[in-house]
Amino acid sequence: VSDTSIRETAWTLARYAAISQANGLCPIVEPEIMMDGEHDAATNQFWTEKVLAATYKAMSDQHCILEGSLLKPNMVLPGKQWNGKRSYEENAIRTVTALRRTVPSAVPGINFLSGGQSEEETTMNLNAMNKLGNSPWSLSFSYGRALQASCLKTWKGKDENRAAARRRFRIGQS
Repeated sequence: VSDTSIRETAWTLARYAAISQANGLCPIVEPEIMMDGEHDAATNQFWTEKVLAATYKAMSDQHCILEGSLLKPNMVLPGKQWNGKRSYEENAIRTVTALRRTVPSAVPGINFLSGGQSEEETTMNLNAMNKLGNSPWSLSFSYGRALQASCLKTWKGKDENRAAARRRFRIGQS
């Protein structure tokens, strides 16, 4: 990934935020590091910090009102094809560390993408982050796909599966 592509993408996100705010809207800024690959969490953390730093530099340059924006980033996780050890606690520490290094405390909320994780993984990772405490932002989720995955799997687009899918959605269990 080139510095130019990071800078241009950050500028585009900041431009979107500035235009949204100029029109009375609260922008949800969504820089995302894709989870495909065999990389470890440290590699994801490096790139997450680099992208977030560029994004907030661009937002500052375009005079965005940080208090009137939300961030919708990825969690810092190893790649989907990573064969090493995975840990909710490590994911939480790396994610919150990356955020503390790059996201101004004026940003009121951070709502995470699921990154293709399951309902349980996303919930456990978010819970581990919130357990760390002392975050200047509200840490929450914006991963409808992950919360609906088991329901959609049960439904399969078939009318005869509707009742079972509704039950599954309400209870959120296997």
